[in-house]
Amino acid sequence: MSEQGVNLYSDTQTRPSAEMRAAMAAAEVGDEQRKLDPTVNELQRRVAELLGHEAGLFLPTGTMCNQIAFRLHTGLGGDEVYAHRWAHPMDAEAGGAAALSGAMLWPLEGEAGMFTAAELRAALRDPADRHAPRSRLVCVEQTTNMGGGRVWPRERIEEILALAAERGLRTHLDGARLLNATVASGESPAAYASRFDTAWIDFSKGLGAPVGACLVGSEELIEEAWRYKQMFGGAMRQAGIVAAGALWALDHNVERLAEDHANARALAEALAEIDGVSIDPAEVETNIVFFAVEDSAGLIAKLDAEGVEMVALTGRIRAVTHLDVDRAGVLRAAEAVARALA
Repeated sequence: MSEQGVNLYSDTQTRPSAEMRAAMAAAEVGDEQRKLDPTVNELQRRVAELLGHEAGLFLPTGTMCNQIAFRLHTGLGGDEVYAHRWAHPMDAEAGGAAALSGAMLWPLEGEAGMFTAAELRAALRDPADRHAPRSRLVCVEQTTNMGGGRVWPRERIEEILALAAERGLRTHLDGARLLNATVASGESPAAYASRFDTAWIDFSKGLGAPVGACLVGSEELIEEAWRYKQMFGGAMRQAGIVAAGALWALDHNVERLAEDHANARALAEALAEIDGVSIDPAEVETNIVFFAVEDSAGLIAKLDAEGVEMVALTGRIRAVTHLDVDRAGVLRAAEAVARALA
């Protein structure tokens, strides 16, 4: 990145630090498919403990975590999965739930990427109706991605989990940015994740590792997940090299997520002072910033010319802070927006 370049395209743009690379180079490795890679085994154990579950499975991507979880919970029986309409499996996983598990996705509405137990209850099928799909799985995305990095309140999650238990639903936590939520809220990862049937965290976003995610659940579920990992093509052999990066991230890059959150708020406050930008900085809870402009595509083109990267959506811009962009960088980005709109 040049001195003036600012990459706020996503927190997936992070690059491993020299210290992380050194840890990866020194990693002890083995065949993870045979459960013989000690670094992978330690990562799986540690993430399972962190999220309050019995076992973990290291996977290449968070999308694979979601898709294996759907297969675990729905099989191939035309079951219905409930998630917010903006959730990642709805619009960013290439219809994988339908293709790989024969599952139907029912999109729920709700502010900031979150729905309520009442909204979920209204969507559930009558279990006695043999003509309808079976209500089977409910998914929560913590934090909400397209909802603006918002943190699901624990009380709302508890209400949804209680309804799921009442109706015999399976539950899955898409925790791509779960640790952003824990740093922002002060809750522990297990407080959010332990009561879901499956959950996962990502290492290649704010934690700064180059690749990987870890799915957790019961010993029985994770043993079955190994089968779907094989089926979906996820064996990685001497994967301790990348697992070491994830372990280093857990040791060094969790608490520093607070810096990303502070930079996101600073960016939002600077943007709020610009004519032609609509944003409420109070809605920025973690590291994702959405703001509205009249011509999002035109603004992105002008920002690209200045080396500032963001994402254009319909009428909105998304900017995501991360460890490779400091406070000076986000303020330069805001200045570039001001010049572009002047």
